Amino acid sequence: MKVAEKISEKNHALSFVNLLGGKTIVNSPVQSDFDLITLSSEGLTKASLDALISHLGISKKSFSENILDTSVKTLERKKSTDKLDRRTSSHIIEITKVVEHAFEVFEDEEKVKHWLNSPNRALNNIKPIDLFYLPTGLGMVNDILGRIEEGVYS
Repeated sequence: MKVAEKISEKNHALSFVNLLGGKTIVNSPVQSDFDLITLSSEGLTKASLDALISHLGISKKSFSENILDTSVKTLERKKSTDKLDRRTSSHIIEITKVVEHAFEVFEDEEKVKHWLNSPNRALNNIKPIDLFYLPTGLGMVNDILGRIEEGVYS
């Protein structure tokens, strides 16, 4: 396999849709913010949530209780094809955008998991993932990723 093909394949594997379980689970195209609004309005499936969690290096219990502020039992009762509500779907979409950015910066799943789950000086020694429960926190994490991307010490 040529280097360009490997890079293309690697980048494809880290895309927004693939973080949410791939095209078989997210069957609508995601090419603009309006597509994200539509996806949020229609509701993501529990399978998409499970796929995202698998890339974060935390438990489903921790994600559901600390980030979504819902009981893990509530999520476990849902079938993988069940749709999540608009607000939860929107929150998951925003998290996915930040995680996708982290994959673009670090280009390695283990590095992303490590970075998300390690205290960060630029975030007041808070783990980036611990800020995922708030839109403001997601914005702060995304800003730090942008600084890293630009080579600014963060």
